[in-house]
This record gives sequence, structure tokens and C-alpha cells, in this order.
Amino acid sequence: MELGEKEVIRKLLCDLGTVVQRHVTQESSKVESRSLAEVSEITEADTIYRIDKFSEDALLAWFEQKWSDDLPVELIAEGLEDDGPVVFPNGTRLEDTKFKVIIDPIDGTRELMYDKRSAWVIAGVAPQRFQDNRIGDIEVSMITELPTSKQRYADQISGYKGCGREGLICERTDIGSGEKSQFRLRPSTASNVEHGVAAFVKFFPEGKELIARFETDLWRRLGVYGEHKSPVIFDDQYISTAGQMYELLVGHYRFYGDMRPDALQSIGASESLTCHPYDVGAGLLLKEAGCVYESPWGDEVDAPMDTTTSVSWVAYANRELADSIRPVLTDLMSHYFSSKDKKGS
Repeated sequence: MELGEKEVIRKLLCDLGTVVQRHVTQESSKVESRSLAEVSEITEADTIYRIDKFSEDALLAWFEQKWSDDLPVELIAEGLEDDGPVVFPNGTRLEDTKFKVIIDPIDGTRELMYDKRSAWVIAGVAPQRFQDNRIGDIEVSMITELPTSKQRYADQISGYKGCGREGLICERTDIGSGEKSQFRLRPSTASNVEHGVAAFVKFFPEGKELIARFETDLWRRLGVYGEHKSPVIFDDQYISTAGQMYELLVGHYRFYGDMRPDALQSIGASESLTCHPYDVGAGLLLKEAGCVYESPWGDEVDAPMDTTTSVSWVAYANRELADSIRPVLTDLMSHYFSSKDKKGS
């Protein structure tokens, strides 16, 4: 992509995030939270709740009205895959598209539908390679916060490949007035995980026991399990991949990982409720911010740009943490899971 194209696309994605944020906030305020948790549909990729439908309506309307005619694009999003290729501007042939955008209009549905914690809009754009597109092709990314009803502010982070931390655009919006202000990202510079949040995804019963056992072995081998009068590693189960990545970007997490695909495959359970390519569309932001984002096996996070492939990933707030944890982590992966079946790499 040309630099000018990246900046135009970044601004378009930010506008999309703001529109979805406004629409979901307004529509959610009209109904009780228990209604938002009603199941609308169950797809191969995930369970679709009523609140998800709010974002889908806003998503398609925005692309029809706002996406540039000069940037023909294929849209990949959960719930659209059964209708064949979705392209904009309307009437464009798939073979004439120049870009592919992968989007999760609400990542963190289960948090937001109970008004418990923010959800996020995720979008990533790559040059069009049709069936050959991989998640690593993404060159422009954006995440936008979908706040709970009691929040006053909501954040948005966007950037493109090669922009670096200083080039990432970080805006905080006053929900009431719409006024925007800038803020800076500060991933943790700590050299260890002591007295910080470092955890693995385990918020569903399936696979929880295996992941917890793996995690315990990791902390034991790193010398921080049971060595202190009071625990020094804190857990946090944020049911949103973008939310987890945001927590790394702003310095709240030191390490976070999602190895559900490896664990679920190991116990023979369904991999439907795992991380998918649209969930990691913001991995580029971690890299540009200076975090280390990779597969649990220590190589690149890799998956096709679709809505169904399972993806495993880990992220370290800085390279020093990665260098100290990765050797033990990858060794445990080889003991717990088969490398020939590894996910996300």
C-alpha cells in the first residue's frame, strides 16, 4: 500500500468505529440488558446475540454510504460469510477489488450485553490477495471502544504498518459532548511479571483445567509460583481480544495469551468458541507499539483472513519480558501439545 492510501484508509476505519460506537450506544440504551443477551443466531464461527445485530446494521449502512469508490474492497465479517463475497462500492466485481477488510463489529459481546465492561470494534485492511490473504497481510488497523452505560469516555487507537508507536493515533472521546483529546500509549517496561497482570484466556469451562495447569507450570518454572507470602501474579479474564490487546497497549497487562485452540484440540472439544482471525485484526497495533506479538510457539501469528479458523497468540509488553518467558513457554507447549497441530503459526 502507498502511504497516502494507508492514511486515507485509517481515517475511514476510525469514522466507521465512531459510527458503530454511536449506533450501538444509542440502540442499547433503548432496551433492557437482558434483552441484549437474547440469542439471535448460532453460526459456525460464534453465537450471535441481539446486541450483535445492532452493530451489523450500522456496519453495512456505513460501507454503502461512506466507503471510498476509489478503494474497492471485499468485506469479511462474521454473519456475512453465507451470502457470498460482500464488496463495496456496490456492484463491484470481486476480481476488481484492491483491498480486503476484516472486521468484528462487537468484540466482547458478552461483556457489553450485561453492561459489565467495554466491548470493541476491530478492523484491519490488507492489499487484496483473494484466497491467499493471511492475517499478517494487514497494513492498517483500528480498535474503537464500545463503552458501558456508566462510562464517560471511550478510546480509539489506529495506525498502519511502519508508523511506530509515535505514529499511532490515540483519541479519547467524551461520550456526552463528543469532544476528543489525545493520549499516549505506555506498554509496561517491567522486566518481570511480579506484581502485575499476566494471564491466559480461560473464561469458558471447556479447556479451563488444562490451561490452568499449563499456566501453573509456567509460573512455577519461572520461579514466581508459591515463592511469596502473598501472590505476585494477577489474573484478569477480559472476554474481548481487542480489550486484552488494549490493556497491553496502555500498560495494564504485562503478558497475555490465548491458547484455547491448542487446549480444546488436545481434549477433543469443539473449537467454535476460540479466537478467530477477525479478533486479531489489531495485532498490528501491538507490534507498532513495541510489544512482542507472536504465536505460543514463538513464530508469527498466521491464519487466513476468514471468520472460522482458530487462532492462538501471546503478547509480551516488551522484548525483555519475551526473552525471559518465551523459552519456558515454548518448551511447555511442546510437552503439552503437538507441534504438528499448532494453531496461529
